[in-house]
Amino acid sequence: MSKFNNIMETIQMIEKEKLDIRTITMGISLLDCCDFDGKKSREKIYDKITSYAENLVKIGEDIETEYGIPIINKRISVTPISLVAQTCCDKSYVAFAKTLDDAAKAVGVNFIGGFSALVQKGYSKGDRILIDSIPEALTITERVCSSVNIGDTKSGINMDAVRHMGKIIKDTAYLTRDKDSIGCAKFVVFANAVEDNPFMAGAFHGVGEAESIINVGVSGPGVVKAALEKVKGESFDVVAETIKRTAFKITRVGQLVAKEAAKRLNVPFGILDLSLAPTPAVGDSVARILEEIGIESCGGHGTTAALALLNDAVKKGGIMASSHVGGLSGAFIPVSEDEGMINAVNCGSLNIEKLEAMTCVCSVGLDMIAIPGDTPDTTISAIIADEAAIGVINHKTTAVRIIPVYGKDVGDTAEFGGLLGRAPIIPVSKFSSADFVNRGGRIPAPVHSFKN
Repeated sequence: MSKFNNIMETIQMIEKEKLDIRTITMGISLLDCCDFDGKKSREKIYDKITSYAENLVKIGEDIETEYGIPIINKRISVTPISLVAQTCCDKSYVAFAKTLDDAAKAVGVNFIGGFSALVQKGYSKGDRILIDSIPEALTITERVCSSVNIGDTKSGINMDAVRHMGKIIKDTAYLTRDKDSIGCAKFVVFANAVEDNPFMAGAFHGVGEAESIINVGVSGPGVVKAALEKVKGESFDVVAETIKRTAFKITRVGQLVAKEAAKRLNVPFGILDLSLAPTPAVGDSVARILEEIGIESCGGHGTTAALALLNDAVKKGGIMASSHVGGLSGAFIPVSEDEGMINAVNCGSLNIEKLEAMTCVCSVGLDMIAIPGDTPDTTISAIIADEAAIGVINHKTTAVRIIPVYGKDVGDTAEFGGLLGRAPIIPVSKFSSADFVNRGGRIPAPVHSFKN
């Protein structure tokens, strides 16, 4: 009877509470695709990706059909291209992005991540070429995602790179201005980036990873909210316990899919990412969970504490359900991809300052936030520096995926479509940060022996 009840509960979570596997992401090392000839290197990259991921989509669909569990995305992450391409003499890496795009289309995945560079301590020749190629690469490709890591706890923050990022984001916004600057939605700036993150736009296959690997990201904000609706008015002890139990059930589903996908693809299982990933659909929102805990509208006082409780309980419940947990694991708070967040911005309870405070306790950072198109690039760089400081000082991953929507201002809305959703334009400070950003250099790594 207990087994029957568990089956019925899982069916209800899938059919009514929008439980799904958000992504199966195959990581592929491209380190053996380096070549002095850029064309030969790209041929090796295309052949390797299309060979390793040939059956990724089909096997994902087979598992989906057999187990009745929706698997929303099948994706690929690759070795940061700056490491692979810099052995050749090319002056631009846009052609490498085109190759990744062609390979993604050939195997049928919707995104491929890894047009990336790691410059937390400084630039190599290839890093600089790749970063300068990002605006054009994200304009001419459909499925390529890009990321740059500009700081970490052991190296500090590369402020030359931070300054560079503001310009890259503005250039990308301009080149994709006919689609509400959507190119910026495919680019994320990290501090303390992780090597096994299965979620886009920041996924890349780290150099410490195996030749190929399967990482899986679960979702389930609707399931957590539905569980909390049954304990309305109960104490925080009950709230935390309810979230833990729910996270355990969600993660068991993910573990099943991850192991099955790895076995059928004959690739090792990497990690299960426990992140609660929202969508623009009603009933699939992290913001609505925070409101269910007791905040009238997301962004009100108490929101950060509620998010901290949620994040911690999800990790405690999920970690017991999987043999390998990694990635980002927590709760994402993207604005455009979360119906409750969009509503909170529209009604004035949520602003960029509160979002920044929430990133101190959540999984990633300022995510999918649309700002006025005329925002100076130095202001964008300063926003990135603030977010990187939170990550570097607190030894956690933080990121910025921000979109200065060309030609639009506060009061307008940017439409990205699909899972990327839509975003009301949020105001940013009008006070200049130019003198701060233009100093350049590196903010030193923090000391950890005097924690307070």
